Formats: sequence, structure tokens, C-alpha cells
Amino acid sequence: MNTQGRVVAVLGPTNTGKTTYAIERMLGHRTGIIGLPLRLLAREVYDRIVAVRGPSVVALITGEERIVPPRAQFWVCTVEAMPEGMGADFVAVDEIQLCADPERGHVFTDRLLRARGLHETLFMGADTMRGTIAALVPEAQFVHRDRMSELTYGGQKKISRMRPRSAIVGFSVENVYAIAELIRRQKGGAAVVMGALSPRTRNAQVEMYQNGEVDYLVATDAIGMGLNLDVDHVAFSSLSKFDGRRMRPLAPNELAQIAGRAGRGMKNGTFGVTGDAPPLDDAVARAIMDHQFTPQNKINWRNPRLQFGTIASLIKSLEQAPDHERLVRAREADDLRALKALSGDAEVAARATDGQSVKLLWDVCRIPDFRGISHAEHANLLEIIYNHLHQRGNIPDDWLARQIKLIDRTDGDIDALSKRLAFIRTWTYVTQRKGWTNDENHWRGQARAVEDRLSDALHERLTQRFVDRRTSVLLRRLGQKEAMVAEVNSDTGEVTVEGEFVGKLDGFRFRADKGAGTAETKTIKTAALQALAPQFHLRADRFYNAPDTEIDFTEQGGLMWGSSAVGKLVAGADGLKPQVEVFVDDVAGPEVAQKVQRRLQHFIDRKIAALFEPLIALQKDEALTGLARGFAFRLVEGFGLLPRADIAEEVKALDQDARGALRKHGIRFGQFTIFLPLLLKPAPTRLRLVLWSLTKGLAEFPESPPPGMVTIPVDASAPAGADTMSGYRNAGTRAIRIDMLERLADMLRSEDSRSGFEAKADMLSISGTTLEQFADLMKGLGYNAEAGSRAKVKAVTAVVPEAATQTAEDTPVMDVADTPAEGAIVDTDAQPTEEAPIAAMSETETPVGEAADAEVKEVEMETFYTFTWARAPRRQPAGGDRPKGKGRPAPRGKKPARDGGKGNKSQNFSARPPKAEKKIDPDNPFAAALMGLKTDK
Repeated sequence: MNTQGRVVAVLGPTNTGKTTYAIERMLGHRTGIIGLPLRLLAREVYDRIVAVRGPSVVALITGEERIVPPRAQFWVCTVEAMPEGMGADFVAVDEIQLCADPERGHVFTDRLLRARGLHETLFMGADTMRGTIAALVPEAQFVHRDRMSELTYGGQKKISRMRPRSAIVGFSVENVYAIAELIRRQKGGAAVVMGALSPRTRNAQVEMYQNGEVDYLVATDAIGMGLNLDVDHVAFSSLSKFDGRRMRPLAPNELAQIAGRAGRGMKNGTFGVTGDAPPLDDAVARAIMDHQFTPQNKINWRNPRLQFGTIASLIKSLEQAPDHERLVRAREADDLRALKALSGDAEVAARATDGQSVKLLWDVCRIPDFRGISHAEHANLLEIIYNHLHQRGNIPDDWLARQIKLIDRTDGDIDALSKRLAFIRTWTYVTQRKGWTNDENHWRGQARAVEDRLSDALHERLTQRFVDRRTSVLLRRLGQKEAMVAEVNSDTGEVTVEGEFVGKLDGFRFRADKGAGTAETKTIKTAALQALAPQFHLRADRFYNAPDTEIDFTEQGGLMWGSSAVGKLVAGADGLKPQVEVFVDDVAGPEVAQKVQRRLQHFIDRKIAALFEPLIALQKDEALTGLARGFAFRLVEGFGLLPRADIAEEVKALDQDARGALRKHGIRFGQFTIFLPLLLKPAPTRLRLVLWSLTKGLAEFPESPPPGMVTIPVDASAPAGADTMSGYRNAGTRAIRIDMLERLADMLRSEDSRSGFEAKADMLSISGTTLEQFADLMKGLGYNAEAGSRAKVKAVTAVVPEAATQTAEDTPVMDVADTPAEGAIVDTDAQPTEEAPIAAMSETETPVGEAADAEVKEVEMETFYTFTWARAPRRQPAGGDRPKGKGRPAPRGKKPARDGGKGNKSQNFSARPPKAEKKIDPDNPFAAALMGLKTDK
């Protein structure tokens, strides 16, 4: 077939194989040149031809890249970079409809009118160019190619509902980034493709999409220019764009050029809009599907025959009007604007006075404004470059090195790296110009190396920001039928699914990675729980066989397995039989939950049985009958501690046999509290507070006091009764431990609370308080504490105290004890001791007698307190449980009666224990009455 000099226009919609056809035609010739609209597409075509013919015969020329082997036969170029006058056998120009583009159209028009191959010329593009090509290139033959797959309108759809293998198109960098961020949160991530990206960054992003690492692509309209991508659906986020001058709506043919990227080969595709864009008009959607568009009857043109005699003649030739009705003069491009700006500079005008200088100036003005900062700044840079070239013949190495070094940084965010990439593109363009540098290969390599480093860094930042590989992998695996593999680190509980860290397994609940977003967390949890199902059963078996030492309860009723919360206690029908609520994810299944529940119930039942053994034994004692059994029930109900004031009537009603039966269980009838001493230990106390809090339905449980403390500060916010359950009794600003209070009470019974007494060292020691704290404690117990001061003797040589005794009649009953006015029964396990009172005792003082030979070496003042029983009723301290109507002294002149309430005014009651030989039980009211009668006699 003779193809000598023929011109063919291969027209049709997208996905017709036009570019592939042109490559095949070119490789059928000895030499060829193909011009492509984007350097990204040029690089793609270059790689395809190199794969077939090898790199030694294929050249790549773009504005910023030049690969020209010595024996180059096939030249792959951007349309602007197509060499002229080479006499290649084959010439092709792709996307010829860009002749109508307001920015670059004049370049494509020039190739349409003047670029010819010796044997064959191909123009590939849309059918809208048929009439214009026929009018301007009468010799052209036309070949129509039909689309290989169908393109269907899918309507409006939210981004969150986009199906995989979709491309969402935005028309600004900000819009692209916002969409990519949204997809990352909802879908796991997206690749980003923009015309401003370097080929290296773009290829890395596309490869990530093509390999299936992400299922979504966010791009500008750059994807409409012949890029071959595996896209099933194209969605427009907007139907208008900024064309460099103004915002304008996209024409139907422009929309079709982008939408046509959906569906490759024989695979059908769809297009539509996102929720942020209005739906397409039916007529526009139908036109895109049927590939029927308004013809391009006007294309942009600029005079290719330039006059370089002077700057003015050059500008005039560039602004010359076309002479054909199909041609319109192109609007002022950046290179012409730069030329006009530089022509006003005196130094530039002085240099550009001959044709060669004007041509050099024009070449400099054609450096693209990659930086996009401002026309003035771009013109300033061009002026510096022109002056160097005109004066020296090349750009100085040191100056060029400084410019490149300023850009050679890979720190910063996406915007910073994008700006540096735009800046380095200026120098990659400059170093590609022949003769502009001293060592072209060196500077081209330097600029290319910086661009590659910036490109890799930008790809990394884009991936970090817009791709969550973990969510992307899990979403893809969730859509497959194969079971996912989960691994759990036995030491840390970290969970990985398909090798991706997704969170931690805390007991039997999965905790998703906290760094994930809301939508991402849902995906992670779904995938993790699906994969963790078998792990839950293994863990449940291990937990069921774990010893009790690995399980514990918290002071707030939580149940722990090691450091993992596996359940909590809830109130049961019986205070000593709480129930268990387990923390188990639903996906683990009911079998796992039941196993965990049984194990925890066994644990808490055994814990209660061990720590409350005396109480449970009391509860199960069938020998207790009548009042004793009822009293035992009250004590069990109170978890082993009962304020005596709350059960005063029950205590009175107990006979000696009942008391004896109860004492066999270790019960102590104290003056303030009836309690089981063994249950005051730290472990039972900690559990008692939890069980009591459950029965009270408290939202926050009071914590147990530190072990070993005799007194602790009163917690005013604690619920009523918390002090008793803690094993303490509130008194003033401090609370004293129940058993120590009883010992203190025994000491106080021997003191004269009417006339007043001072604290002894044993009192301070047993309460673990200072004198001031002890005074506050005594006030809380119902005493008056009168402070005084006196001289303190620091040292004595001899002390000879007089023996002093006090009869039972002179010693009143401890006024805070359970001593009602009538029928009182004093019941205490500890017997008071008989000892002479020691006057003026404090924490630091030394007893001083009245010996005549006492030698005082130093005298200073000291504070002391005199304690007397408060005659007027005192207000109950906060949180206190002082017995009501008890522990108060009888009115002056009237002694407490022990004769059933009738009393004997001449009778004195003594707290001193009965004589040993009488062996009269002080708890026996009849014996006490008998002793009273004997005393009267």
C-alpha cells in the first residue's frame, strides 16, 4: 500500500484505540515523531515503545526531560517540544481537538497546519474536528473509529457510596485534596493524579491504583488526555472549572473527554456526578453517551512566521491576525506577556538590538511559568537568565547551583513539596536547552536528581495523607470469601489482621486502633472481629482454666484478668451473692460469654467464701434460734459490722445464752459497734465495701482505707454508712478504726469525765494522733475539749508522785458508751484497768511531782486540753453514727439506775468490773440489779 505523504485524521470518541493505532503505524516506518498533549502521556507512550524496540532507538523530549540516544529513530514528544525540520517518515499529533484550547490551542493548530511526515501524517482526536480539518487540510482522509465499549450515565451518587475502581474528578488542587481526604476516611484511601505532578510521582500514584492497593482515584481533568487507567466509573465533583481567566462551565465534549476514561477495551463504563455537583441535564448525558457534540468550527491560531529583527517586530508578528474564517487569533499567552514585560526594561532593550539577541530573548520568554507566583516575578527571573545568556553565553555555574540547592529539600508537607517541584521544573526546563549551561549533562542530571527526590517525597506524603493501607487491605479482604488471618500477641494483646495492626484484644473485647477515624474504625472492627472469632474460643479456654490468682476485683466492682477488664459485679438477691456481667464482644458468641461468666462467678463465690468465712458460718449455724438467729441475720445483712446505736433494742433483748452462742462465732459486743474482728482486715474490708455499694446501688464506690491506719481523714462526700463499712467511725475531722475505738473507750471509762481529765500517752499512742488531733477526735465522740497553757518543765532530776487512788464511786461510766439512763447493760470484751490518773500529759511532756528538790533547768509554755463530757446534746458529726439517746451522762445529782428504770438516787454506778470472786456477768441485768441492792444495804 502506498502511503507516500498521505494525511489521515483518525477521529472518534475515547476508548477507540486511536493512540495505540498511531504507535503501531509509527513503528511500521523507519523514523517517526508523535506529539502528545501531556508529558505524563508522553512518558507512558515512551515506555511502551521502549518495551518493544529498546531504549537505544527511542527518544523522549518534553519541556523538562530530554532522552536522545545517538541512534534515535522514534521521537516521543509533547506537542510543544516536537522538533521541526527533521524529515521523519511518520508524524502524528494526538488529541487534535485541543486546537480549540484557549491556552495551548495555537500550538496544536500550528502542528495541524505545518507538521507533516514524509510518508504519513496522522491526526487523532474527536469527531468535532472533522469539518475544521477538512477546511484547513483538504488533502486529509478521514477514518472513524467506534468506541469499543458502552458508556452509561449513572446519575448522582455520594462519594461514600462510590463503588471500587472509581475516579472522582476535581478541577482544583484544593478540591482534589478534600475529596482524597474524605475517601481515605471512608474507603481506605485514594491515589492522586494531577497534571502538575512530576511523571515519577504520577506513575507511583497510578501504580498504587493499578495494583489494587487503593480502589479509588482522585484526579484533575488531566486524566482525560489519553491516560490509560483501569477505571469503571468516572464521577464529576463539579461541572465548571477555572480556565486561567474565569470560571466557566464545561462543555459537553469536554465532559465526554473525561468521562470516556471509564471502561477500557471491551469493558463497559459509567459516569455521573457526586453529591456536591448538580445532576447532568438529560440532553448533555445523552450527548455524552451517543458521542454527539457541537462541531469545533473555530480554532486558535498564532503566526508561526516570526520576525526577529527587533522586539517590536517580533511582538507585531506574534499579534498578526489570521486570514482564514476557521482561525481566530489566540489570546495573549504567557510567553508573549513576558516578552512585552521585558521589552520595557532598559537593559534588556539595550541588549536585544539584533536578530540573534531578539531570538534568544524569545527563547527565554518561552520558559513556562511553572511556579505560578506572579507575572512580575516570573519576568524578573527571565530577565536575569537572559542577561546571563546574552553577556556570558551561558548561565553561571555558581548561580545555577545556588538556585537548585535552595530547592533541594525533602522536608515539609504536600504543599511545600509541590511548590519545590514547580520550582525545579523551571531548572529542568532551562538545563534541557542546548548551549545554556557549561556542562549540559551535569546540570541536567543535577536537576533531574532533585526532581526525583522531591517526586519520591511527594508520593510518600500523598500516600501518608490520603491512603490508609490498613483499611484499604481490610476492605478488600472483607469483600472476598476467604477467611482472614488474625494474630494476637500473647504478651501485649496486639492484633494484626492480614499483617496489618488493627488494635488490641483487651480480655474478650476488641479495642480498635485509636488513631483511626470513625468510618475507618468501623471497617477495622468489622474485619478484626470476623478474623478474631477462633481466637476468642482459644482465649476463653485459657481463661476458664486460669487459677484464681490471675483474677481479681477492683474497688469499683470490676473483674480483671491480669490487666484486662473481663466483667463487673452487679447486685444479686443476697448481698453475699452478687452476680456477674461479662465484657465479651457479640462476635465471640454465646458459648464464649457463658464460659467467661461461669469462671467469674466461681471466682467471686470462692473469694466471698474465703474472706467472709466467719460470717457465712454464722449464717449457716442451725443451732442459733429465736432472737439470736434474728440478730445473726442482721449482722450478716450488715456484712459483719453494726453500729450499736442502730440495734440497741435487739442487744437489750438478747439473754446471756444468746450472747454466748453469738460470741462463739467471734462476735464482739463493743460499746460503739457490734462486729467480727476478723472482718476488719484489709482484704475483707475491700470486698465488703464493694458488696455494700452494690446493695446500695451506688454509681461510685467508696475506696477502702490504706491498711494499718488507726485514724484517717473523714470523707465528707462519702455516702452515709461508708465509714462503718470501711471499719471506721467518724469523729470530728478524722475517723478512728472500730477496734481501736473500743480499746480507747476502755481507757476512757476509768477517767473522771465530769471533773475533767487529760490525755495519757497510751491514749495518743493507741489512736495514733497528736494532742491536737486527739482533741478533735474527742470532740467528735461527744466531749468538750478545753485548751489551756502552762509552764512546761523541760528537765527534772527526780519525780516522786503521790499515790492516788480513786474509788469506783468517784469514777463515772464512760459517757460515750452505751449507758442509757435506765436498764443499761455495759457489754465490753476488754476490762478497764485500775490506775492512778496522771496529770498534765501530752505528747512531749514529762510528769512532774511536787518534790522539793526538783531542779528546773528550762521553762517554756505548753498547751494542754482538759476533757469533760458535753452536758448539752452535741450535733451529730457529718457521716457519724453516734448512738442516739445513749452514751450521754445522767443529769447531775441523779445516778444511772440499774433497777429496771425506778432508780435509787443514793446509788452510784461504777465502770469498775465486779470482783473476780463474785463472777457476776456484767451483761446480766438481773445480776446488775442484785449488785445495786447489795450496795444500798
